[in-house]
Amino acid sequence: MTSKKIKTLIVDDSAVVRQVLSEILRSDREIEIIAAASDPLIAMQYMQRQWPDVIVLDLEMPRMDGLTFLKKLMSEHPTPVVVCSSLAEKGAAITVQVLAAGAVDVVTKPKLGVHGFLYDNKNNLIDVVKAASRANIRILKRHADVANLLSPAPKLSVDAMIDPPKMLGSLKFNTERVIGIGASTGGTQAIEHILRSLPLQCPGVVIVQHMPAGFTKAFADRLNTVCQIEVKEAEQGDRVQQGRAIISPGDKHMLLKRQGNQYSVELKDGPLINRHRPSVDVLFRSMAQSAGKNAVGVILTGMGDDGARGLGEMHQAGAFCIAQNEETCVVYGMPKEAVKRGAADAILPIEAIAQHLLKAELP
Repeated sequence: MTSKKIKTLIVDDSAVVRQVLSEILRSDREIEIIAAASDPLIAMQYMQRQWPDVIVLDLEMPRMDGLTFLKKLMSEHPTPVVVCSSLAEKGAAITVQVLAAGAVDVVTKPKLGVHGFLYDNKNNLIDVVKAASRANIRILKRHADVANLLSPAPKLSVDAMIDPPKMLGSLKFNTERVIGIGASTGGTQAIEHILRSLPLQCPGVVIVQHMPAGFTKAFADRLNTVCQIEVKEAEQGDRVQQGRAIISPGDKHMLLKRQGNQYSVELKDGPLINRHRPSVDVLFRSMAQSAGKNAVGVILTGMGDDGARGLGEMHQAGAFCIAQNEETCVVYGMPKEAVKRGAADAILPIEAIAQHLLKAELP
């Protein structure tokens, strides 16, 4: 029996981009291109005849820009959208806006050499469209109401960055607590939901969200304006302290370090781990080693399995570990793998996670 193909609509004002994207995506037997439109108004005419499973959307277009179209779409008929735009390269702020508006993922394309760039990133584009087709539509709709990237590189494990954890019997459990959060696809909205709910007296928070370099600062800056706690992009040696959340830069691994009763972060280059830098596994393993039972780990919506192994190591070290439930995930990948490994002490909807973070007791 032939499996159902992923009906894909391309919306881009460049005829070259429409042609190349169509050729690239059509080369995969699981993807069907149902139309390629030069602007959102033409796209809506196609959509009246056949609704797509995934939309690949540019932002700079005549008659209606991509962000306006995205917001209209998510409020009226939520559909998985992958934004593919050069605007994302010029400024990270627009990227944060489209993710907040409900886009599943963002692919940055250059102004020059776009033809070669798209072909060079063929595998990534195909993977992103396939991942988008599995997104949870109900959660996309919820994100839109609130708000009004796989690489073909070899998959290295966290062992390439940090040695496996040793017994933590020497740790004394009278130090400050620390919360670690890991997320990927759909994570920007989930992280915002949690951080908005945390009071100034909450433990220090360290976060890895899979995002390209440059975007994490805009993401952190935006959260800092809407949350009670301080939110910032990590800098080398930043203190992890009460009422502060630190987000790893998009091109660095972030590790938790402990000196006495104080925690800080260390930023490292290093290889891609689980095809990501930053990697959730790297952060979580460092938390297992540096914080042990003083830590709380949270794994949120995301594609793949990054963080599942690290959360298991935190669990073994005595940390309280939480996985987001399937019903509230945009993509139930990373939490699913953590649950399969027995790493989660609690499986919770996103609405309940912040409350449990504050209630989690040290042994």
